[in-house]
Amino acid sequence: MSDEVHEVIIIGSGPAGYTAGLYAARAMLEPLMFGGYMSGGQLMLTSDIENFPGYPKGVSGPEMMLHLREQAERFGLSIQDKNVERVDFSERPFKVFVEGEQFLSNAVIISTGAEAIWLDAENEKAQKGRGISTCATCDGAFFRDEEVLVIGGGDSAMEEATFLTRFASKVTVLHRRDTWKASKVMLDRANAHPKIEVRPFRQIKTWLSDDNGLTGAILEDPRDGSTEEISATGAFIAIGHKPITGFLEGQVETDDHGYIISKEFTMTSVEGVFAAGDVVDTRYKQAITAAGMGCQAAIDCERWLEENSH
Repeated sequence: MSDEVHEVIIIGSGPAGYTAGLYAARAMLEPLMFGGYMSGGQLMLTSDIENFPGYPKGVSGPEMMLHLREQAERFGLSIQDKNVERVDFSERPFKVFVEGEQFLSNAVIISTGAEAIWLDAENEKAQKGRGISTCATCDGAFFRDEEVLVIGGGDSAMEEATFLTRFASKVTVLHRRDTWKASKVMLDRANAHPKIEVRPFRQIKTWLSDDNGLTGAILEDPRDGSTEEISATGAFIAIGHKPITGFLEGQVETDDHGYIISKEFTMTSVEGVFAAGDVVDTRYKQAITAAGMGCQAAIDCERWLEENSH
């Protein structure tokens, strides 16, 4: 345990964390980041990013995260690729516990992100980023004139399916039940689209692939266990995301799904604790919006520290 009190600790990496680190470092706050074992976040699983400004030819997710990290480190962000186990925000300085060590900080920025919920069907891990995605906005354009699947029964699944019709020749929506979480208007829009086929009582049993990537799946009817094969070169799992907030143990206010609620700009329900990126964002979930929120959180944090200096 160290008695040193840091000005700001950033928990979590990815576009929000690295941008917050860049701004905080340039503001001479000497930020310390705990990036997690999976430093870089969801984009470490993304093969190509074409919609981030400044990369006219596109960039791989891991490469972009390396660029963001190097830039923030150049200005003095200190990074440890360790997981935060728990925090104590009951008094200042705040306590952050990392692998048995305790760190103290006057302010904290949380940018731990959210993780997509996967099906964990057979052969899924091997095809992540090789045809199976959790973001149609990110990866839809790679499937021009190809047949793709969307798995899910909520509004996000219907939105993804409708979006994918711009590129794919056919979109098949699979849902394990015949009751839908999607709103009637979204379901009707999907059903009415000539390129979309909606198929209830179908779940993925096994993903099929060859050397080039995904080729399709074996579907199972949960009512009787019968199976069939379907061809597809792309699949989009749209059964939701879960924010990475378990380590907070309810110390900042979250919604019913665990997303952190902003109280004033990027400040959470605890003064001096800020949050940015997909851990807060239930709507956009893009690298560029996460980076923007990281900038906002660092500026909010810097101003708050100025006003509350001791």
